[in-house]
Amino acid sequence: MKTLIFKTASGYLLPLLVLFSVFILLRGHYLPGGGFVGGLIASIAFVIHSFANGLEETKHLIKMHPGFLMPVGLLLAILAGASPLFIGETFMTGLWFENPVPVIGMVGSALFFDLGVYLVVIGVTLTIIFTISETL
Repeated sequence: MKTLIFKTASGYLLPLLVLFSVFILLRGHYLPGGGFVGGLIASIAFVIHSFANGLEETKHLIKMHPGFLMPVGLLLAILAGASPLFIGETFMTGLWFENPVPVIGMVGSALFFDLGVYLVVIGVTLTIIFTISETL
């Protein structure tokens, strides 16, 4: 399925879908969305790219094994959940910075937890899809 139209479209879809996944990630701690859905959208972008351009070119584009994202994301999510313990609060209590960050809004531990989930979902999904694609 490596047609010229599909290859061209995937070149435009990849950055748009990754940008949309970051949008879904950032709006997730206020509205529906977040790390899981954003991670799935980003994974779909790379899967479409690998279908159109081949697995090796997509791996070259990512520049690292997607399995590396799993422990990094898990560590980030655990640290975000455990950070309230350092100030005497309970696990997974939301902590927020006092001033909003331009474009992002209010930043707190929920955003870092969502970012960890985002990385884990991308890592798991791409590792599974790439492993299945390599065996075919």
